[in-house]
Amino acid sequence: MVNVIGLLGFDHQAVTHLTGSTSLFAEALAEGLPVKALHIAAIIGAFFVGTVVSGMVVKDSVLQLGRPYGIALLLESVLLLLAMVLFNGRHAAGMYAAACASGLQNAMVSTYSGTVVRTTHISGMFTDLGIFVGHWLRGVPVDLRRVRLCFSVIGGFLVGGLAGAFLFHRIEFQALWLPIGITAIGAIGYRRYEQVGVRP
Repeated sequence: MVNVIGLLGFDHQAVTHLTGSTSLFAEALAEGLPVKALHIAAIIGAFFVGTVVSGMVVKDSVLQLGRPYGIALLLESVLLLLAMVLFNGRHAAGMYAAACASGLQNAMVSTYSGTVVRTTHISGMFTDLGIFVGHWLRGVPVDLRRVRLCFSVIGGFLVGGLAGAFLFHRIEFQALWLPIGITAIGAIGYRRYEQVGVRP
């Protein structure tokens, strides 16, 4: 959702797709456009900073209950709120706050049940799904739990993109209230989960 809002916004720049951003950065350098190159480098750098913050807060890349995900989710919510304010003011720095939030999100849940999970892009999910289909066609057993995970991430990405596009066309950057709310509720819910003493 955040990426679609970035794409539809005034700058028309992805905030989560570092492959495309790196390609655009290379293009800007080759064409001698230092301002554009610096802007794209800042988006990439902000995403990276978000992953660093996740590593500092969560302290691991494997999803496991009991870690401080509530803090990470709250930080993500605050960064998205900052992005919305900056976007509404037509400041390019909104891209940096959104990219930082996305990097934090992506790193927070990077491994689940032995599968690498990237929530801000889905090339890997499609790759894994293709491998599973190839194995299935050859008669090799396939881990259906991992197949379901691939479909869940791809489906979530699609639904988020649809929601982002639908809301952006109606309320522009105010559409970020939805992911802000989801991450804030997630932070509060996880904190409550910890307070009642439930442990893995």
